[in-house]
Amino acid sequence: MFRRIIAAATFSLLGLVPALAQEKPSELRIGITTYNSGSASVFGVPARDAAELLAEDINKRGGIQGVPVKLYFIDEGAGIETLMTEYRRLVQDTKVDVMFASISSGVCNKVAPLAEDLKVLNFMWDCGTQRILEDDKYNYVFRTQANATPETLAPLIYLLKVKPDFKTVAVVNQDYAWGRDSWAIFSGALKVLKPDVKVVAEFFPKFGAADFSTEVSRLLALKPDVILSTSWGGDLDTFVRQANQRGLFAQSQFVLPLAESSLERLGTDLPEGVIVGGRGDHYFLHPEMKGEPKFKAFVDAFKAKTGHYPIYSVFHMAQAFAALDAVYAKAVAANGGKWPTKEQVAKAMPGLKFQAFGRPVEIRADGQGVEDQLIGTTVRVPEYPFDVMDKMMIFSASKLMPPVGETTDAWIKTLKPDLIQMPVDTFKH
Repeated sequence: MFRRIIAAATFSLLGLVPALAQEKPSELRIGITTYNSGSASVFGVPARDAAELLAEDINKRGGIQGVPVKLYFIDEGAGIETLMTEYRRLVQDTKVDVMFASISSGVCNKVAPLAEDLKVLNFMWDCGTQRILEDDKYNYVFRTQANATPETLAPLIYLLKVKPDFKTVAVVNQDYAWGRDSWAIFSGALKVLKPDVKVVAEFFPKFGAADFSTEVSRLLALKPDVILSTSWGGDLDTFVRQANQRGLFAQSQFVLPLAESSLERLGTDLPEGVIVGGRGDHYFLHPEMKGEPKFKAFVDAFKAKTGHYPIYSVFHMAQAFAALDAVYAKAVAANGGKWPTKEQVAKAMPGLKFQAFGRPVEIRADGQGVEDQLIGTTVRVPEYPFDVMDKMMIFSASKLMPPVGETTDAWIKTLKPDLIQMPVDTFKH
């Protein structure tokens, strides 16, 4: 803590000293962590493909403030020790200007203090745990998308709006920071908003599990009205297929807040009537964006490159690039048109507003991104060989986050049941 106080004081003093003129560099170096191997690669590889596509487009347009970007990738699937070593190497030896890290909340918990020690601007471009920026203060670490609090509360409120009469609930979440934190938010809010609901089972299989037969058997016996799983990637795909094969979807209402990223991969293995979300208002058929030329051009370009439609990890990557573009424009303007120092770029992050391929996002004073949430229910349509979203609602994230300085755990206890009646924008397929 003493080290953090000294670092914060040093950072503040830098703002009082006129910055030395910075020469415009020949390139802007970006380090990116994403899963290129393992079960999570179904989620991470599309994000890498998106980064390459976005960087190519930026460079065709002349770069960021006239500076071309160059990408360096680290595979999260190689394990935390390798990742941390490679992270440090990119910052200290390769001299990257900014890091986009990471996907896993467990990795972000390790990366955030390292980024602060190395004094490198770090965009948490995808990880969800809200605790990092609630439990500590950072000068160089920011989240360019939402966190677990609105990403979990939005599907809960959606459930309470469309299926309010359930009495029992069970959870099957990956056993690490995201799975534990998202369940704590969901169950904590449920106790306040619908206290008569009984939790009948809590399962936390290990990350990367390949067999969910035990969990499925127990759930078939328990017959919960609602089954929540905030799992993602290959883990979610496997759980859905095994649960569907044994008829579990016919018995319980499933709530899968991250399943937008699995729709195309699962095809008809995911039944109709499942509540799904995309960790933000991310969707290749976004009801407000699908008619926009830039949105359509990006979706078409991504599908041409990969053979698949973009998923929310792709849109999160696009937001990180949009934030980088916007913050350098802001920092250069504040520096009288001169190339900014990394401290000036970091100081320009709070209050930053930017937009990629969803609604605008804003970075709060605490570094958290404020991002609206799109939730829907799966339905089959002739146009696609997989389920799409219908009965969509977009929730205002500002109403689903604690104020700056408050923790989610404490704030949830102050919620009122009338939150269920919060206004939302509704859309059909």
